[in-house]
Amino acid sequence: MPDKLDVYQVVKKLIGCIEPLGETNEDNRRYENLVEMCNLIENLVEDIKEVRLEYKNDQEYSIKRAVNCANDFLVDDLGIKDE
Repeated sequence: MPDKLDVYQVVKKLIGCIEPLGETNEDNRRYENLVEMCNLIENLVEDIKEVRLEYKNDQEYSIKRAVNCANDFLVDDLGIKDE
């Protein structure tokens, strides 16, 4: 039975390789993959920022936990301060 793919592996398979090789035609394909990967990450970060912004004043534990997780990731890992 094959190993189950995680989300990261699925995204990498869907988008394709992003590392340049030094061969023009292949590097053009990989560049487009890199642009697609950057766009995906930008959209994902915006989704996480929205959680932090939209729910920051909620008092329910589960919502506060989500806001804290989003904020910790944005600030600690990406250096994106509260807006």
